[in-house]
Formats: sequence, C-alpha cells, structure tokens
Amino acid sequence: MRNPVFLLGFWSVYCCFPAGSLTTLRPQGSLRDEQHKPAGVPATAKPSVAFNIRTSKDPEHEGCNLSLGDSKLLENCGFNMTAKTFFIIHGWTMSGMFETWLYKLVSALQTREKDANVVVVDWLPLAHQLYTDAVNNTRVVGQRIAGMLDWLKEKEEFSLGNVHLIGYSLGAHVAGYAGNFVNGTVGRITGLDPAGPMFEGVDINRRLSPDDADFVDVLHTYTLSFGLSIGIRMPVGHIDIYPNGGDFQPGCGFDDVIGSFASGTVSEMVKCEHERAVHLFVDSLVNQDKPSFAFQCTNSSRFKKGICLSCRKNRCNNIGYNAKKMRKKRNSKMYLKTRAGMPFRVYHYQLKVHMFSYKNSGDIQPTLYITLYGSNADSQNLPLEIVEKIELNATNTFLVYTEKDLGDLLKIRLTWERISRSWYNLWNEFRSYLSQPSNPSRELYIRRVRVKSGETQRKVTFCTQDPTKSSISPGQELWLHKCQDGWRMKNETSRFAELA
Repeated sequence: MRNPVFLLGFWSVYCCFPAGSLTTLRPQGSLRDEQHKPAGVPATAKPSVAFNIRTSKDPEHEGCNLSLGDSKLLENCGFNMTAKTFFIIHGWTMSGMFETWLYKLVSALQTREKDANVVVVDWLPLAHQLYTDAVNNTRVVGQRIAGMLDWLKEKEEFSLGNVHLIGYSLGAHVAGYAGNFVNGTVGRITGLDPAGPMFEGVDINRRLSPDDADFVDVLHTYTLSFGLSIGIRMPVGHIDIYPNGGDFQPGCGFDDVIGSFASGTVSEMVKCEHERAVHLFVDSLVNQDKPSFAFQCTNSSRFKKGICLSCRKNRCNNIGYNAKKMRKKRNSKMYLKTRAGMPFRVYHYQLKVHMFSYKNSGDIQPTLYITLYGSNADSQNLPLEIVEKIELNATNTFLVYTEKDLGDLLKIRLTWERISRSWYNLWNEFRSYLSQPSNPSRELYIRRVRVKSGETQRKVTFCTQDPTKSSISPGQELWLHKCQDGWRMKNETSRFAELA
C-alpha cells in the first residue's frame, strides 16, 4: 500500500491526542528562535515562513519573495496596493513539497482576478513534521501572516477588506489564527476542508471560526469515512457547505473502496476526498458560467429526502469563490450534490409524490425510478432514494439530480422495478413482503407529482392523463403530464374515492 503513514498518522492523532488536548502541547521554537537570532548570525537558507507573490502562471517560475519591512522589495515585486490580495495557505505535508493543487488554484485566481496579488504562504519547513508538531506550528504561522498584514495595512492604499485568506486542511486553521491576530478585520477567509484531528470541538480561539473575518465560508468534503474524520465535521464558518453530505465524493468515495484496497491505493482515495474541496473552489473560479448552488438544511438526511431546496430568505447560495455573504448568518449548514469532475454543477429537483394504497394495509417499500423529459434534454432513469420508509396515503418527498440542464419539464415517467438494484431496497422489499404474506399483490395509486427545480425555483405539477388509470405495480410504468388549469386536482378526490 502506498503511503500507509498518511492514514496511520491520523489514526495516531485520534488514539493519542483527543480533542481538547491541544493545550497540553507547546509550539515548536523554530519561529521564535528565528525572530530573536543574535546579530551577525547568518540566516538559514530558507525561512520557516515565506511569502511568495506569484507573478507567473508557470509552476516552475519562482515568483517573488516579500520581506516584512522592505517596501522597496514590495514595489519591485509588483505588489498592487489597491487590488484584491489572496493568501493561499497549504496544510500538513508528508513530501515537504507543494502539491499540484496549489498551482491550479494560483492559475485560476490569476485568470479570474487579473490585477490581484496572489501570495503563496510557504510554511513547508514547519508543515513537514509529525502531524501533532505541524498542528502546534499553526498558531505561530498565523501570527507571522498577521504581522505581514499589519505591515501592509500601514500603507496608504492597502485595505484589509480586500484580503482573502484561502486555507486548505491545516492551512484553514492557520488562516483562522491570522484573522484572529491581525489588528483589524480581514475581508474573507475560505476554509477548504479544514483539518479535523485536534480541532474538532475545541474553543473558537484555537480553530477557524466566524469571528476571524468579515465573512468565513467553508467547504467540508471528508468529514467521516471508516470512522476516520480527516476534515472537521462541525460548522466553523458563517456558512458551512457539505457537498454530497461532506463524506463520500463522487469518483473517489465508497464505490471505489474495494478497488482501492485491492490495488493498494487507499491513500489516493483519502487524498481525493480531502482535496475535493480545493477542486470545487477552482471550479467556481474557472466555470463561473456553471455555478453550483447549495441549500440550507439542518442535516444531510433531510437534504437527501428533498426537503431543503428553498431559496427564500437566503436559504441558497453559490459555493466556492462565488459564495455571497449572508447578513447575520452564523454556522449555517448547506448541502448540495455534485458530479465526479469539472464542471461539478448538477441540477437538483424536489419531487413530492402523493401515494395511495387501497389493497394493502401493511408497509410497501417500492423500488421506484423516475425519468424527467425536458425541452432541452431528458434525464436518465433516476432512482427515488428512500431515506426512511414510504408513507402511504400521504405525500412523500424525494431528491433527484441530473448532470444535464433539462430546460422546462414537459412530462415524467414513473417506473416500479420488479427487482431492486440495491441491497438496501431489496431488503426493504423483502421485509414488506413478510409483513403481508397473505396478500402478495402490491399496487399504488399516484394522485400527482409536484416537481420543484432547486436552481430555478420553478414548480410544476404533473397528473395522469386519465385519473382512472393512475395505478402502478411492480414491473409497470406510469406516465404523467403537466396538469392543465388544475382541473384534475379539483376532481381527483372524488375519482379516487370511486376507485376505493
């Protein structure tokens, strides 16, 4: 297995250093020693924290290193005092080198904000340590960034409001320290899957929090897998966005677990999940015409049920760079689905299906699929995920999503599969059959289906063309079309009473 230490290192953190034990550990002395070095002692070849302003999109280009107090060097490096300033802060490293995501993020920022200053905070000497030691170094690195910002703030045209700190993993908490220590308020901090071990549940002064900037937005992509949480689970920003629930990411999650173990690439799977936050942010920069939307919800389970697709009262927001500050919001949890690769945007739909059963008194757990037909394209056959059991003689809510923009919805097809394609649904069907063995016939009546688009907030109601033919059983399909002037809804109650 490649890089097994990657996993074992985090496991050792969990085993030996529970949340809250951070206070028992002391920061490394390297930065303080560097600050109080006697005169005449030669400087080390590489400072423990360096500020490298990127002047080229070429990863091989060395950029220009800034030096605290050297105004001439600031001018020579082409620092633009009136422009936006981005500080990119990496996390813990096993290789001691920058990873490829950093150069992609630099390039994306330079393309989107051509006049901006893009500064890479290089703290590799302090990050290339045991994880526990790297954690201890985050505070003093944050202090060094705050010192640089305080010096820049002394310049006449420089404004902290134009500063955006972007931190990945441990770097997110470094950004939090920087925002906490600076004399003033930083405009924005973005946390890209902030590290969880040794930060989960600790005091706000020892991790990223909403108090660290005027706007703090966070992407959580690896909050829990196999009992291991590399990214922090708790909300730590003004808005906390959990793509795909914040755990298994398409293209690098649960579906590939067996293959990962077989090929010895578990560490690659872990990296993929954790790093997905960076690529979602990059996607928001380079694909601004395909923005991804997240929706406020109390938890992942309710979102999976399709309950939370409202944009009223700022309950939805763009993700990544395009996220908008919401007034008086704090620790607002938001969710969305994504594709496996760029562009990550999908189109969310809430389905409300009213289901009746006149022949069964026990539970019915059907395996239902729906196909949406639109003016631009048609969807695939989409499963209706049953988060909880189906409620009969009631309205059940589902969430489905498509990778294509379907346009205006024209009609839908509901299918009841004879044999489930998932073990979960197959078990539910078996239990349903056992609960009513004397009456194996299963039949549902669909009164109507209401569909709401998360992206456009449009609502459409679909009805069967003939109200007397609105039943569906295993192996059958049911077609529904747009209801005309609502007349079907008014007359459905009596029609269904006759069928009973």
